[in-house]
Amino acid sequence: MSPSLSESESLLVFSDVHLGSDILDGAENKARRSASIDLDLVHLLAHYRRMRPRAARWRIVIAGDFIDFVGMTIPAEPTSRVALETPPTEEEREHGLGNAADHARLKLHRVAERHADVFRALGSFVADGHALTLVHGNHDIEFYWDSVKNDFREILFGLASLENSSLDRESFFSRIEFNPWFFYRDGVAYIEHGHQYDAFCATAHVMSPLSPLDPRRVARCFSDTFLRFVVRRTVGMKEYGHEHVGLLFYIGFGLRLGVLGMVRLVCRFTLAVMALFRLRRAYLSEAAAILRAEHEQRIMKLAEATRIGKDKLRALLSLQVAPISSSIRGILASVLLDQLALALLSAVAFVALATFSAVRGHIVWGTLGVLVTWSLLNRYLSAQRAVDPAQVMIERAAHLARLFPAAFVVMGHTHVPTVSPAGDATYVNVGSWAEEEPDAEFHYRAARTHLVIEVGEHGAEATFCAWDGSAPRAVELALPTSKKGGHGGQPLPNAFV
Repeated sequence: MSPSLSESESLLVFSDVHLGSDILDGAENKARRSASIDLDLVHLLAHYRRMRPRAARWRIVIAGDFIDFVGMTIPAEPTSRVALETPPTEEEREHGLGNAADHARLKLHRVAERHADVFRALGSFVADGHALTLVHGNHDIEFYWDSVKNDFREILFGLASLENSSLDRESFFSRIEFNPWFFYRDGVAYIEHGHQYDAFCATAHVMSPLSPLDPRRVARCFSDTFLRFVVRRTVGMKEYGHEHVGLLFYIGFGLRLGVLGMVRLVCRFTLAVMALFRLRRAYLSEAAAILRAEHEQRIMKLAEATRIGKDKLRALLSLQVAPISSSIRGILASVLLDQLALALLSAVAFVALATFSAVRGHIVWGTLGVLVTWSLLNRYLSAQRAVDPAQVMIERAAHLARLFPAAFVVMGHTHVPTVSPAGDATYVNVGSWAEEEPDAEFHYRAARTHLVIEVGEHGAEATFCAWDGSAPRAVELALPTSKKGGHGGQPLPNAFV
């Protein structure tokens, strides 16, 4: 994009608000959303609405997961709000509406009702002449559907029209954009959600994320599948923290549920794994080939529309990781079945050593051999199960900065605000606004961080801020140096309150 266009807008960037995450009709595992999130976000929008930008106008860039279409549970029942033309599947009747276009529209309307103040504040912001871009994340990939985009614009326009009846509809709509992959301003900022560098959340075709099982629906990633099949139906199981625990944690968790609870948990895990294997087989089908061709066509159209070039977009695609469900090995490792199988084989080996008298004279050495073998293989399998994508995102940011020259490479997804060098650019993870009410076991206060990027005499400049309830508080953009002499990202100081 030309420098003149870059200088015409100042950017206000935040991510991971997850509106609607606690709309859980009939779900067994209900997580209340903190009421202060909406209030703080409304105050933030009002603050920047009053604050004159350095450029001609503000552009809010929401770097993914603004709406949590995946996280909410709405029963698959007839409704007059949005007519369902896509019949619910057996799985959707069990776990709630899915991600077909009409299902997503109904979810969007429920979210707009629950979080009316946030939608009203966004509408007023755009009505003032400012712009809004929503980059798709893994929780709101349903913005792929044109009907969902149109409904979103209509909702904001309707709320803004209550304050300004003379508001021009066409002009208002033109200031709201949806980017299915990334947002880019030449020399200023490259922004995407970051889930395409997370094997547990990546989609196979970022520009055409449909399911080869049923192209009327969006393909589910690993995390979506387990959220619906397991997490939302298991009391006490959290959505977060799974990257820090292993097989023993889940065995202990299951035992605390009692015999019946343990059986139900195993059944849910089994059904989830079966769903992942069905999806993997579907990606080898003719339907998948059609989706790949459609994805390629969309890449070509994007290259032409943006003048970025198809070679550069293909280089960008090569940085993405494959979904964990694309291989049998990945599926087994993702649910720790490989480590469970290793533990069972080791147990069988111990029983064999104790049973067969022919080896009793070597039982000590045999036992030691089994323990060493189990330890080494278990460590290897644990290392292969890389769950936390934060380091991958930092590493990819340097490549992104070379492909798309910009002062800042910005992502979200991990919910942890971070700053790190990225070649000649600076990588910033803008953290999140999503949180649950504190409970007896866990207290989490979202960072509520956001990034302000403006173009001055010396190029793009950024201020990273945390909202403290009444005003933004600047957070130091320190670039930490590792003990090995290189640079590595780390959570920003004072980002959490």
